[in-house]
Amino acid sequence: MTEQTSSAGPVDAPFRPRARILQLLGDQLIGSPRLAVLELVKNAYDADASSVQIVLNNVHQSEGSSITVTDDGDGMTLETLRDIWLTPGHDHRANQRNEGRRSKQGRLPLGEKGLGRFAVHKLGDQISMVTRAADEDECYLTINWTALSGQEYLDEARVQVFTREPQVFIGDKTGTQIHITALRGSAWDRRQVRWLQRQVLSICSPFERKNDDFRAFVEFPQHRQWLEQIQDPEAILRLAPWKFEFTVDTLGSFDWTYTYNGVAGIDSHPRTENSEGDILFALDDHGEWPVDAASLMGIGPLKGVFYTFDRDASILKRLGQTTLLRQYLNENGGIRIYRDGIRVYNYGEPGDDWLGLDVRRINTPSERISNNIVIGLLEIDLASSTDLHEKTNREGFIENIAYKKLQDILLAVIARFEVERNIDKRALRIATAKKKNINSNDIAEPLAEIRSIAGKHGILREVEPLIEATLERFTRFKTTMLRSNLSGMALVVVFHELEHSIRLLIKSSEGGATASSIAEQARTIARVLDGFADIVRKGEVKNNSIKGLIRRVVTLNQVRLTHHEVEVIAPFLSAEQDAERSFSFGLLLGALNNIFDNSLFWLNNTYRDGRKKRIFIDYDEDFIEGPAILIVDNGPGFKDAPEELTEPFFTRRPNGMGVGLYYVSLAMELHGGRLAFPTLDQIKRPSEDFNGAAVALVLDGKK
Repeated sequence: MTEQTSSAGPVDAPFRPRARILQLLGDQLIGSPRLAVLELVKNAYDADASSVQIVLNNVHQSEGSSITVTDDGDGMTLETLRDIWLTPGHDHRANQRNEGRRSKQGRLPLGEKGLGRFAVHKLGDQISMVTRAADEDECYLTINWTALSGQEYLDEARVQVFTREPQVFIGDKTGTQIHITALRGSAWDRRQVRWLQRQVLSICSPFERKNDDFRAFVEFPQHRQWLEQIQDPEAILRLAPWKFEFTVDTLGSFDWTYTYNGVAGIDSHPRTENSEGDILFALDDHGEWPVDAASLMGIGPLKGVFYTFDRDASILKRLGQTTLLRQYLNENGGIRIYRDGIRVYNYGEPGDDWLGLDVRRINTPSERISNNIVIGLLEIDLASSTDLHEKTNREGFIENIAYKKLQDILLAVIARFEVERNIDKRALRIATAKKKNINSNDIAEPLAEIRSIAGKHGILREVEPLIEATLERFTRFKTTMLRSNLSGMALVVVFHELEHSIRLLIKSSEGGATASSIAEQARTIARVLDGFADIVRKGEVKNNSIKGLIRRVVTLNQVRLTHHEVEVIAPFLSAEQDAERSFSFGLLLGALNNIFDNSLFWLNNTYRDGRKKRIFIDYDEDFIEGPAILIVDNGPGFKDAPEELTEPFFTRRPNGMGVGLYYVSLAMELHGGRLAFPTLDQIKRPSEDFNGAAVALVLDGKK
């Protein structure tokens, strides 16, 4: 006989968390003791406090140490203390935020998880708390975390709450005081105390002060001098040569003001530029995209300012207090985030490269800003930034889609700032004789120095053929590099190596090198160019059809033109007669492709109101500067001077390399022509709506 088993009904088995979960929450939810203190400051903010006092008592030693945090906020009633503060994970703050219920001071709560109270456990094993709400008695309690954690289950961990006549918050005063003893971890040293002081001072946004004027401060009675001589942030920021202020509203409209203050003792002219309703382009793994209302959903409007320095010794010494300034930038450099005026950590802390600025700077160090030269502030709105959620350990936002978009948008803002900054930075480098330009005449000056040195040593006859060979090889390399469609960066590398060799020769000769040694070094310079030239393909200059060139560039771009609905008007293609000129077909095709690429980008990303996008390309034998291929579109046009447009690495495209128009300019020079930027009235346009960017590829006139 088979024994039958019977099943009983379901068992009601609730979760019974162990009491030690309190210890785990305290240890692991908050990243560091400093963040734990700041969490208590944020709790005071949520309680509508206007002032928070943090007293460090004997924290530099293991015995008798304590931390006391006192605020003048609303305080808590007995019911609030019992039903909310002693209920981990209570959602009353989250509900308040979600419903948009603001406090008397107009604040939305920063807390949302109901776990911030465990910050006290990160700091010490024993706490006593006194709190008082308006027209209520004081409530006080003591907690021994070690004893509580020793209970088996959480519901057995009991805390006694008492009420009494006010002793701390007497009269009409309200607020909360938390006194923490049996501090955990090692004793605090001077660096840690000053670091906390710096973080507390920076917890409030330096933007316009709000009506509540929330402030926090630190006291350390045993070592008051530890908190002295901390640099005044406002005094430091006034020294910054560059300043960039911006706003991005909820529709994506981008307003900015750029200021270059100049540097005392250096002949570089201060200037200010601004723009309203600008269009901002961000870049992600899928390409470029305009910042608009859809991309800002869950992020909200942005407001910020960047103060930027130059750490070059010749600049810093003119700003004064070089050592202190370097130290301040090392400790405070980076871009901080503030939400509703209160700082979000750890953005902007030393070692936190949340935007990848330092990595981004590696490829073009002189053109990009890095954390150690910028003091940046970004303000976001708590009510609008609903998709930006702080991590439970209070170390920044959860890295979701909204956070990634925020990074992309801010990098696009930074890129726009860098465009303006680099204009003045180049002028600054010229004024301090440190500019490294890269054009067809760059090599002429150092070669002239070699001639002068050779003349002094009586060996000009021997060196002159080597100088001419070097110049010829450099020109030939530029030609072959461009014909091979290699990036302009290849030429930058070559020029760097060539210039290095030339400067080494000059220094050697000035240091007393022999004539034979100078001649041998000159031969080495020529060999450097021969080695680089081997890596590129050679092209051929011959008579080519202008019609064929124009037709080819239109054909190559036809898919993109159709996709972006851009009309091309090319009257020369239907002309009865063609024209022939001597040029490298591939080289000029690459130049025209660069121009088309720029037009397509700005046309596609600037006008989204249904306006017809158009490009006009023509050949004019009688152009004012000589026979030329003319291109003009109906986009936003150029905002910068021609000398800036053709400068290597200068670009207004997000994360662009800035070598396109430089490439075009070099290509024309190598054919004896030039890249020109004519006025619109110099071009025979089919209609006046072609009023955007205009360029002319002026040929040398040889058939």
